[in-house]
Amino acid sequence: MSTPLDVSSLIDREPIRPFQWMIFILCFATALFDGFDTQAIAYTGPAIIAAFGLRPGDLAPILIAGTLGMTIGAMTLGLFGDRAGRRPALLGGVAIFSAASLLTAFAGSTGQILALRFIAGLGMGGCTPVLLALAAEFGPARHRGAIMTGVLLGLPAGAMLGGLLAARMMPVIGWQGVFVVGGAVPLVLLAVLYVLLPESLNYRISRSRGNASESVRKTLSRIVPAVLPADVVFKTPATAARASVAALFADGNARNTIAIWGVYLFNWIAWFMLLSWLPTVLKTAGLPATQAPMGTVVVNAVFIVCAIPLSILLPKVNTRRLLIALLALGIAIAVGLAYAGTSWGLVFVLAGAAGLGIGGQQIALNYLVVGAYPTTLRATATGWAIGMGRVGAIAGSAVGGSVLSMSGPSGFYMALALPLAAALLAVTAIRTKHPVVDAGLAAAH
Repeated sequence: MSTPLDVSSLIDREPIRPFQWMIFILCFATALFDGFDTQAIAYTGPAIIAAFGLRPGDLAPILIAGTLGMTIGAMTLGLFGDRAGRRPALLGGVAIFSAASLLTAFAGSTGQILALRFIAGLGMGGCTPVLLALAAEFGPARHRGAIMTGVLLGLPAGAMLGGLLAARMMPVIGWQGVFVVGGAVPLVLLAVLYVLLPESLNYRISRSRGNASESVRKTLSRIVPAVLPADVVFKTPATAARASVAALFADGNARNTIAIWGVYLFNWIAWFMLLSWLPTVLKTAGLPATQAPMGTVVVNAVFIVCAIPLSILLPKVNTRRLLIALLALGIAIAVGLAYAGTSWGLVFVLAGAAGLGIGGQQIALNYLVVGAYPTTLRATATGWAIGMGRVGAIAGSAVGGSVLSMSGPSGFYMALALPLAAALLAVTAIRTKHPVVDAGLAAAH
């Protein structure tokens, strides 16, 4: 019997073909509408408050419901993706968030909106880990960081697009129209995904115990032009008996799993504390209210600009050391902001640098997780790690106002250093068991 072929190695040796570009574009489009719907409540919030006669604070439970749904969705749909396949998990996630968003346009009470935002969150949060796992498995290792980052940038791109469109649409079609668009267009995308999106090759091979089914051969022929023998057998990817959260703690993975969760949790506390409260902090420090939102714009702009170069760098460097360097930079930026006072030029330079020093970890972390686990656990591992990050997002958004009230702007900035320091300690606890931790994904699965 011939030596089993490793499908990942075959893909790694080939250039990126049009078939793979189609998959990446479909994943990006899904992330784009995911990002649109994620932020829909933010740019329709003032109109919803006016429509239902609410106080501004009454919108908070609706915001939290969506984030909570995304947390649960990331954990559960990622697990479903490892057990039942990437394709059905992604189709299910898109169906959930698009239908719930469309129904929100017809909600007659804030209670209905809250419930529908929670349901939409399940789909929105669940799509992300599945998208990352699928894109990673169809991309060659040398480009995997850039591919994953490009797909992931669909989320902020969708949020920005939604904000621009909402500003133009709402005066004409109202807040309900935003949710009609955010629900109806992804339903069209769902039909396209159903027709064109393939299942992960590694997933299919792991379920067929290496046998080359006709569907595997047909899909692989669109990536690898070489004619394969009729009796070819593929190397079965490293497997766990069944994808589960418990499997993340088996086979010596417990230490790394806990450490990775810790990095996500604490880094997202700092990141979302900064994103959610920076305009308010700047206004409190004395910046005119009309200029305060520019702080968040600068942070996001630098994050997007740095994301692609960082992703290209990832396969060439030690991922663990890069995370340590970024977290150390983030701590230095937080301390610098605390002492910058009202030197607004310096404040905005440091705020922009935070897009890399506090936000850049998002790119490196997703990359690390995909390479640190076998195919059968990737979506589960990514989903639970992102879920832990979303718990941090809720915490960071919730405590930022209290920290600002008690400690003022300088104390707020200094407080950002605390979760970053905790994340730094968690990174140092990661053991270099997997190739991705040592030197990126160049030699990973």
